[in-house]
Amino acid sequence: MGFEKGASLLEDLIEKAGGCAVMDGGFATQLESHGASINDPLWSALCLIKDPHLIKQVHLEYLEAGADILVTSSYQATIPGFLSRGLSLEEGESLLKKSVKLAVEARDKFWDGVGCVPGNSYNRALVAASIGSYGAYLADGSEYSGCYGPGVNLDKLKDFHRRRLQVIVEAGPDLLAFETIPNKLEAQACVELLGEENIQIQSWICFGSVDGENAPSGESFKECFEILNKSKKVNAVGINCASPHFIESLVCKFKELTTKAIVVYPNSGAIWDGRAKKWLPSMCFGDEEFELFAPRWRNQGAKVIGGCCRTTPSTIRAISKALKETS
Repeated sequence: MGFEKGASLLEDLIEKAGGCAVMDGGFATQLESHGASINDPLWSALCLIKDPHLIKQVHLEYLEAGADILVTSSYQATIPGFLSRGLSLEEGESLLKKSVKLAVEARDKFWDGVGCVPGNSYNRALVAASIGSYGAYLADGSEYSGCYGPGVNLDKLKDFHRRRLQVIVEAGPDLLAFETIPNKLEAQACVELLGEENIQIQSWICFGSVDGENAPSGESFKECFEILNKSKKVNAVGINCASPHFIESLVCKFKELTTKAIVVYPNSGAIWDGRAKKWLPSMCFGDEEFELFAPRWRNQGAKVIGGCCRTTPSTIRAISKALKETS
């Protein structure tokens, strides 16, 4: 399995964007603003079944806001998850492919409208297929702890991710985004899978962090990056769905640990209680803070900046504006 893509799609986009590309923002947040009900183990992936038109609408809203990279709605879309809902294997695999198709269709529709307009400020966006962690599938908050239990080993994690990775690659995204990886073991599983399946699509692996210093498991990023740095299949590394208060120090730390491109897309600063399934009060960044800090993160070395949970198209518009004005 290869599916060769341009070897430098990500690098080319970063260069076209002036040295730092803009990602989209919170997906479930925006779906809920349009009335989607996603209080479900499938989370935003539920809309692949019930409201696919809303998924495309959200993609278009982020493109209009200035996103250079769209992340698909497949973060919590897994074959075991779909099977548990009574869907067949074929139906589950079809929904995975649909997540890529909807993003590609939105990108192409948007670019057809603006790409030929002289002086437009947009880049033709890339589609990054989201591959959430094993903890995201469990929907028990373990992506924020990295504690999968003694029964979860390297082979189990590779078995969990393998078929989803194969199906998503067949759908033809531009990039692969492994997201909220909480520990070294799962990072290793992702790296080994990319090699075993001979994946030719560029990828990034992003960790979470609950303390701003280490991976959720408590392992140091130095430990976690060792295997990533050895892999030619991993083109970028970073942090997602962590507090924006942590990003400045983490970008500085990552610059010392790797020569790969650094990707950051924090949440708003709200804290998710994975067991109670609710957001807890906390000190959050508004659009103004993202506008202020995004250029600083870029100047420190981030090559892709976006948002995660509780960020919106207005957040991404603010980031895009700030990066262009200070480039």
